Amino acid sequence: MRSTRSFGKLTLAASVATSLILSGTVLASGAVGQDTPVASAASGVIFLDQGSAWTDAARRDFYSRDQGSQMIPYAWLAALTTADGQPFLGDQFARYGYLPNPGADLPVGFTKAGPAGQEMAGMTCAACHTRQISVGTQQYRVDGGPALVDFQALLSDMLDAVDRVRATDATFATFAAEVLGANAPKKKVTQLRKDVDLWYLRENALRTGAYPTPLWGVGRLDAVSMIFDRLAGLDLGKPPSYLIPGNIKLADAPVRYPFLWNAPKQDYTQWPGFAANGSDIYGLARNTGEVVGVFGKFRPRKSFFHLFGIDFLNRGTPNATSVQFDGLLKLEDLVKQIGAPKWPFAIDQGLAARGQAIFNLPDNQGGCVSCHGVTPGVKRIPGQSTWATPLLDVGTDTRQYDILARESDPGVLKGAHIPFLTKPIPNPATTFSLLGVAVGGAILQSGSWVPAIWRDRGAKANLSLSSEVSPEVQAPMPSNDVKQALDDSFNDAAAAPADGKHRYESRVLFGIWATAPYLHNGSVATLADLLRPASQRAALFKVGAAYDTQAVGLAAVQPGLNSDRVTTGCDNLNSGNSRCGHEFGTTLSDADKRALLEYLKML
Repeated sequence: MRSTRSFGKLTLAASVATSLILSGTVLASGAVGQDTPVASAASGVIFLDQGSAWTDAARRDFYSRDQGSQMIPYAWLAALTTADGQPFLGDQFARYGYLPNPGADLPVGFTKAGPAGQEMAGMTCAACHTRQISVGTQQYRVDGGPALVDFQALLSDMLDAVDRVRATDATFATFAAEVLGANAPKKKVTQLRKDVDLWYLRENALRTGAYPTPLWGVGRLDAVSMIFDRLAGLDLGKPPSYLIPGNIKLADAPVRYPFLWNAPKQDYTQWPGFAANGSDIYGLARNTGEVVGVFGKFRPRKSFFHLFGIDFLNRGTPNATSVQFDGLLKLEDLVKQIGAPKWPFAIDQGLAARGQAIFNLPDNQGGCVSCHGVTPGVKRIPGQSTWATPLLDVGTDTRQYDILARESDPGVLKGAHIPFLTKPIPNPATTFSLLGVAVGGAILQSGSWVPAIWRDRGAKANLSLSSEVSPEVQAPMPSNDVKQALDDSFNDAAAAPADGKHRYESRVLFGIWATAPYLHNGSVATLADLLRPASQRAALFKVGAAYDTQAVGLAAVQPGLNSDRVTTGCDNLNSGNSRCGHEFGTTLSDADKRALLEYLKML
């Protein structure tokens, strides 16, 4: 997330038994796009070289670190079945593209946390940001890469599985016996039924109001809508459901998952660049919002005795926030260690050197460096430096800006504000501002900003936030630079620009070869296609794990899990699926395009 002034919003971000870690960036050799890897594994998956800091221990931590997501009780999940009667967890969600995590009960990016017998299944960053690609029969792991998963299909199928449990007394009795044991007291069975019905009511309200048709498909998610809809639609109403159904809006602006390496170094994050970045304070705000979007429990309530008249955390109650601030800080540390993946195949060094010269040309001559080179960004926290992330309108799809402009009934947050930072929340309010106040209030009340600011200043902070001591006693009042950082974390002006421009971030392109499809909405299959005019880009292609080393992106044939990506042209720029825009390098000769692609493999 990003931005400047006025609290308002956050964003809003795989494993096998046998592996080889590649070393070396590029090795000299032969033909462009050659399919012979520098190193190979006889079986299993090749884990790409992503720098010396990215160790096996860091990877394992990243795959399962709890951030506070509470998707569904694990015991329920283990008792659910598919439509044909098989265990819902039988393949560890491989049918949706999620990757096995040896030694764990759930796949990469899913968590199982809580007291024994009461564990909750949830998600963490790695679910959406761990990628696997294939060339021939060989699989390659890209940690921090945009996942090739069908998240919406998983959620829809899970809802259907719970609905089958509710269908009859007999189906529920079977489910209850699995969850509670064969001779559970009637009182517990009755409570379980209430809990299941309430879970279904809330999640089905989200499906009914938000899930689009057709589905987002493999490799995409309307993350901003899901964050908005979960906060405003599922968390701010009256108990016991906390629903405000009218706040749930269609999630019809899907984007591809961004890659995580170097994300902490950007001076802005989120595709539209509405979130300031460049310190652990900003990272904490960005990631707290992300947890809200992936099943974090967040039930603020009016309270005269709490910070700013709102108890954002509800500690000591059944509705206590599930956000794990310690986990979020640790995850940000892990993301800082993920390096860009190194191309595992041969490189034509001479051709790449020619491509580098083209990359460094001005953009009006087909170059890339003016938008995608490494230059200093905005310095928001003393001692912290970033890379510039230019926010530019290059004629791409505009739909996400409609999402950012949405308004909601603030429910329990009506009138809430953070003194000297925000104005009291009106009714209706921009959903962006609701998110900003909710996230900022939770961070201030939790005291989690304290270890974040210590990290920013290079201190060896080890403050635990799990204490039951009152957070108002535990944490000092934030200094002005902390308040300013929180204020800068979300930018209303960037979300609704007065000049009507639809700006998206231009990232440094390290590892870009491993992140197809391209443009913020995933509407272009390969880098070779991106170097063609929009009118010549494919209107239909398949999204899946099979990789094309010559075109640098998705292969035309996808034998495994895949979905069709149907795109629109420049005549329908607000479809959410337009392939229009970013016509840089399109006038280069075919030979120059081949050279540029060869260089992009090396980044």
